[in-house]
Amino acid sequence: MSYPPHPSYPPGPGAVTPLVAYPHPIPPPPGHAVLVVSVNRGPYLVPAPSTSKFKVDRQVVPIPGEGTWHVAVPAGPHDVRYTDFMGIPVMTTALVAHPGAVHQLSFRFGGWRNRVHDGHGTDVTKFGMWSNYSILLVTLLVLGVVCCGGFALLAGLSGSA
Repeated sequence: MSYPPHPSYPPGPGAVTPLVAYPHPIPPPPGHAVLVVSVNRGPYLVPAPSTSKFKVDRQVVPIPGEGTWHVAVPAGPHDVRYTDFMGIPVMTTALVAHPGAVHQLSFRFGGWRNRVHDGHGTDVTKFGMWSNYSILLVTLLVLGVVCCGGFALLAGLSGSA
């Protein structure tokens, strides 16, 4: 399968640079593995991958947006995560990369929870923050209870005086 060249993508097959996202399959360099990272846009107005950062061992790997990306990583254990624009983890997982192997990770920004799945569909999320919509719903609920409770308390106090 061949993809059309795009000016912002790294050069095609040839020398593969570790910790660079390629939009096409890449061969693993010696002593490295390949992460096949799938990212959805999420249910948000602004696609989640465009505002979040993909990191491997706290090192930013620029992923331009949603889709499937191929990243060469050194063999060994890795901390793989998506963070928001301020660096707060949104989804994290751990991975032990084997030399020459291909490891699939699917980062799913969801309506209620953000989750990471491996190539077999198994949930491998170490930490998955509630989605922005879930946080907004809880915040509105708490504010509603506080406001209504405050008004009820004021009405009760003014009625008893």
